[in-house]
Amino acid sequence: MNGFGKLAHWLKPYSWRLFTVVMINIVSIVFSLFSLTFLAPFLMLIFGRSQLVTEMPALGFSVMDVNNVLNYYISQIIIADGKQAALLMVTLLILTMFVLKNVFSYLAQWIMVPIRNGVIADIRDAIYRKILILPLSFFGVQKKGDIISRAITDVQEIEVSILRSIQQIFREPLTVVFYIVALFSINVKLTLFVIMVIPIGGYIVGRISRKLRRQSEEAKALQGTIQTMVQETVSGIRVIKAFNALVFSNKLFDKFNRRYTKKMINIYRRVDLSSPISEVFGGIMIMTILLFGGNLVLNKSTDLSAEMFITYLVMFTQIINPAKTISVAFYNFRKGFSSFDRIDLILEAEEKIVEKPDAVALTHFNDKIEFSNVSFGYDEVPVLSEINLTIKKGKIVALCGHSGAGKSTLADLLLRFYDISSGSLNIDGIAVDRMKIRDLRNMYGIVSQDTILFNDTIYNNIAFGRTDATPEEVMHAAEIANALEFINKLPDGLQTNIGDRGLMLSGGQRQRISIARAVLKNPEVLILDEATSALDSTSEILVQQALEKMMQNRTALVIAHRLSTIKKADEIVVLEKGRIVEQGTHESLLQLNGYYRRLIDMQSFAE
Repeated sequence: MNGFGKLAHWLKPYSWRLFTVVMINIVSIVFSLFSLTFLAPFLMLIFGRSQLVTEMPALGFSVMDVNNVLNYYISQIIIADGKQAALLMVTLLILTMFVLKNVFSYLAQWIMVPIRNGVIADIRDAIYRKILILPLSFFGVQKKGDIISRAITDVQEIEVSILRSIQQIFREPLTVVFYIVALFSINVKLTLFVIMVIPIGGYIVGRISRKLRRQSEEAKALQGTIQTMVQETVSGIRVIKAFNALVFSNKLFDKFNRRYTKKMINIYRRVDLSSPISEVFGGIMIMTILLFGGNLVLNKSTDLSAEMFITYLVMFTQIINPAKTISVAFYNFRKGFSSFDRIDLILEAEEKIVEKPDAVALTHFNDKIEFSNVSFGYDEVPVLSEINLTIKKGKIVALCGHSGAGKSTLADLLLRFYDISSGSLNIDGIAVDRMKIRDLRNMYGIVSQDTILFNDTIYNNIAFGRTDATPEEVMHAAEIANALEFINKLPDGLQTNIGDRGLMLSGGQRQRISIARAVLKNPEVLILDEATSALDSTSEILVQQALEKMMQNRTALVIAHRLSTIKKADEIVVLEKGRIVEQGTHESLLQLNGYYRRLIDMQSFAE
């Protein structure tokens, strides 16, 4: 789909409003045409350069026919009330036409404002909805800053470059068409000559703007890189300062910033070139018409009178500004269509996790979760191979192994963040890819090593996703998570804003807020992904106590970094290079004297 096709897609819901805009623009153009077309003949009549019309002429549909009828009425006013009265009448009539023309022109713009902003809102909504449902693999490949740039900056570019020009696109071509029709009604031969010359200007504009879209795409890519660098700098400012990398970071940023600046200078120079080229070409056209049409009048090789030739010239000058506006809009469209291409990376990205039309509702977890010969890989890179594992309801199953063994990936498969490559993954005998995604994920609560909190109050972070939660429930969840102790010491308690990513709190406090959020959700299955690995000993004890409270009488999958925290698990599963190499209780695995024993010994030695 080309740029105009994409634009039409987003404008389709507003088709009736756009039709109204077109109709109003036509009315505005008619008033403009009326006010200018008859100015010269009226004045020629009033100042005695033309004969008064005493007989009512036949009314036709050409400019000349309408002009003759109006001349008749002006003649009657001159005969009855004198030339001054007629001049006053003509002046008031033309002024009225100008006022009405601008009233309807503003009315069209007034209707276009909600259309423009509505389209932008629709695009933003579509992008955000798509971001929410895209698979995690998409975000692993794409730069976060570039995604943000596409979702915000490129959408705004569409509004600035395309939608602000949309009114001109709906008005100016109509203006040109109406005026050309009027010019044809005055003199066909001269207008045919004009139409033959106009494509030359269009060719020149096209040649200059040919590279604009490609240059805009390159500029947007650089802008995304700059936004990524700024975001990474803000997130990693401690590391940058600690490693004395200020000069290095600044030079790297300056390099991309200068490259982007140079590209934008070239783009804006090319865009700004459209207006003077159009104006020069318009001047050349007027001189050409003056030379060609003047010869027609002087040689009397046509029935074109001197006054109508003056009218013709005045009317043609009214085409120059619309034509210039169209050329500028054309440049802006070229520039803006590159943004459409960039947001398509998000909008047209493959939704790998798709809910089937006949998906089954999951109301309760009754028996077991079962992996049968499950294999999975990222883009043909194997991560898990032939996994056979059963998680019984009410049991605590722990996963351990070296980094990269596939522990977190196995947990991600449970929530269907990814679909398995082969084998089967069932809950109570039903394949997870046959379940409603919302129901499936409602079954789980997650407490991960990377605590994800939002720049909001403690209350809203705990109640995240639970719009029906009561203050009492939030307080109870915080109490179970051992979080009330520090919450009550804060100036605003639960209403304290914790800042970006919760950095106003310590690591242990952030983790306990995360646990409280999971407690409030009251999931049937709890997934703990190395929830205490990044904490100091004191914080670990408090968090571990909170986790033990939460796991009581609940099914849990625990991904362990510190093996001392999983000794009481009902079953421990040891993963090595994506395969299950051992499984059993703590005591039975120690007796095997295999992988698990070596992990225990290595960790004991490290401590």
